Amino acid sequence: MTEEVITLQNVWKIFGSRDIEAMKAIESRGLTKPEVLEEFSCVVGIADCSFSVKRGEIFCVMGLSGSGKSTMVRHLNRLIEPTAGSISVLGKDMMKLGGDALREMRAKHIGMVFQHMALLPHRTVLDNVGFPLQIRGEPKSRRWEISQKCLEMVDLVGYEDRFPRELSGGMQQRVGLARALASDPEVLLMDEPFSALDPLIRRQLQEQFMALSAELNKTTVFITHDLDEAIRIGNRIAIMKDGRIVQIGTPEEIVTNPADDYVRDFVEGISKLKLVFAHSIMQPLESSDSDLSSSPRVHHGTDLDQLIDVATTTEHPIVIQDDNNQDVGVISKSTLLKGIQGGKA
Repeated sequence: MTEEVITLQNVWKIFGSRDIEAMKAIESRGLTKPEVLEEFSCVVGIADCSFSVKRGEIFCVMGLSGSGKSTMVRHLNRLIEPTAGSISVLGKDMMKLGGDALREMRAKHIGMVFQHMALLPHRTVLDNVGFPLQIRGEPKSRRWEISQKCLEMVDLVGYEDRFPRELSGGMQQRVGLARALASDPEVLLMDEPFSALDPLIRRQLQEQFMALSAELNKTTVFITHDLDEAIRIGNRIAIMKDGRIVQIGTPEEIVTNPADDYVRDFVEGISKLKLVFAHSIMQPLESSDSDLSSSPRVHHGTDLDQLIDVATTTEHPIVIQDDNNQDVGVISKSTLLKGIQGGKA
């Protein structure tokens, strides 16, 4: 079983001076977000949110502005204190950590990358990357060694002595990512780190981040308002609305089985060709099936785009095989067309 590195259980955040009263009223009377605002002048930031993140997973939290996604991620390292609920990171109850223990978690185990990196303008790139290590008391030689390795990871070799003002926006984001990696945290929290960048640079950084995440096996919670970005990089996605999580699933599950009209509107324009796989649309093999000896065979993880390529080369149904190369299903051309149209048969 894969280890769960992050766990949230029934977390609430209510902003306002009467937050405790409002929380009790929600529990006893089931008040809605507008009713809490009217009666207590409090704003429900996140409401009864629960999820877990496995080691090495990229877990995307996606929603529109005001949905609560950035408030959510700041609870994980207790930049924001929850009104109710429990939070566990790396097996530690975050609510029980005192000042020194909490600072140690942030300094050594949880890295954070923001949309605006707030690089120190009077420090060089190398010194900016090594700043977390300086706070930890690492000697200069050790800081520079680690910082240099991190800059190599993000393709910024040769820019060590430059200042932030001499770098493009994309390069500054790379410095921020290198700074987060310098303390070698097990957990990365990324709050819309690429949203202010041009599309081409953004895509390049997404690819670079995914490669680094796989290489270093970092557990990441990635905040975004862009469903395309969430689908591209996320192993799983949580979609938020009005402070609540309305659906959690893989990109394929989100696209093919939206939980409600809100999610359905989000995924309506998303191409399914790279997101829907053979195992989702295949029909089970039946003893009455005609001879399939001449049919092409593909793995159950083959996506729609590849299935279309296979279908154009044959008049026979496509046989689907499991990981042991055993025939487990079949896809006819009519089934494939339904999959392309609706994401499922």
